[in-house]
Amino acid sequence: MTPAVVFAFVGGLMAGSFTTVVSHRVPRGESVVGPRSRCPSCGTQIAAYDNIPVFSWVLLRGRSRCCHERISARYPITELILAALYTATVVVLRGNLTEILLGLIFVTMLVAITVTDLEQRIIPNKILLVAAILAVGIAAVGDPGSLPQRFLAAAAAGGGLFLVALAYPRGMGLGDVKLAAVMGLFLGRNVAPAILVALLAGSLVGLTMIAREGSEARKRAIPFGPFLALGGAVALLAGNQMVDWYLSTFS
Repeated sequence: MTPAVVFAFVGGLMAGSFTTVVSHRVPRGESVVGPRSRCPSCGTQIAAYDNIPVFSWVLLRGRSRCCHERISARYPITELILAALYTATVVVLRGNLTEILLGLIFVTMLVAITVTDLEQRIIPNKILLVAAILAVGIAAVGDPGSLPQRFLAAAAAGGGLFLVALAYPRGMGLGDVKLAAVMGLFLGRNVAPAILVALLAGSLVGLTMIAREGSEARKRAIPFGPFLALGGAVALLAGNQMVDWYLSTFS
């Protein structure tokens, strides 16, 4: 297991670096395959040795080599988070290649949309579409019997949040609805605890803001995508246990 864990962690760092590119370029309609990354401050092309995940940021002390402007800490943080999620996915889902592959793609999508939603209040359709196609394609090859449950989960999750969006449009956008549907394709029945965790986390943050800021907090829009991403990660790693506990306790 140790080599697999090391490989997963390193792969997560590399995927995290690519995810920062995706989350920056896709909302702007730019290609994710070229050109090479450039300094966001002065536009100088970044050398390969200055683009090593986490390590380059640390060695450069968080400043670009070309113009010495600060490099946002979101880059190494995103890379480390995805590396941790890759590692956890491989450890928890060990022995099931299809689920591992789906899990790695799933957490990559979650991190990408978290960054775009936090920074630009956007959940890009292109990211969701690519993830949905991969989820269906991989499941069709590796676990075709699960497809009906996955489609049902997607319809239930997306439909449920669509009703919430209709009732409370300021608190829920169609991007959140589509994200929930795609989560259903990856998680199947485990999308239920994912949505529950997201709603609980979002409510807790909202109540905390109201307690601190009073009525002014109600005027602030909070992106819900990151809460769905949190719920999705929890459900990926512990969803079966959560569903089984619920069924054994209340059935």
